[in-house]
Amino acid sequence: MKELLELYTAFFRIGLFTFGGGMAMLPMLTKEVVEDKTWATNEEILDCFAIGQCTPGIIAINTATFIGTKRKGAIGGVVATLGMVSPSIIVILIIASILSQIMGYPIVGHIFAGIRVAVAALVTESLVGILKSGIKDWFGVIFYLVILAFCICVTNSPILVVIAGIVVGICRIKLIDKKEEKK
Repeated sequence: MKELLELYTAFFRIGLFTFGGGMAMLPMLTKEVVEDKTWATNEEILDCFAIGQCTPGIIAINTATFIGTKRKGAIGGVVATLGMVSPSIIVILIIASILSQIMGYPIVGHIFAGIRVAVAALVTESLVGILKSGIKDWFGVIFYLVILAFCICVTNSPILVVIAGIVVGICRIKLIDKKEEKK
């Protein structure tokens, strides 16, 4: 029961103090789940985010569900997910009740502009962390640039990008296996 409460409160804090969606939550998720609680490794968080990109739903909720399920099974997944969504529900109810009354004030526009800049910085920090964890050699750099070009020029479908990553990963392993057989 104590660990379920810990799951709920950890994901409640993440949901409460993070603006900007899944990618903006990555630094806070990493700090809480990897560094503070040691419930997952950096690689596992990145895997959760990769799977969360490809599955229906919100990345942060998918990640909370994965981590909660890993810790305490199905009930852990439900509790972590509820922890992640509870702050949003509360905040949306509060904002919905007063937003139309305050939107005309210039200060509100400035607040939202400031939040957008802060979220952009958080996403950039997440990207740098992902690049450091995900790209380990020259092959990774080249593959990253190819996939980036693929995303920009051909598609922005996360499913196609992940499938391309799977295919390249399998091909790379096959090439490494063949090189080792020749030795």
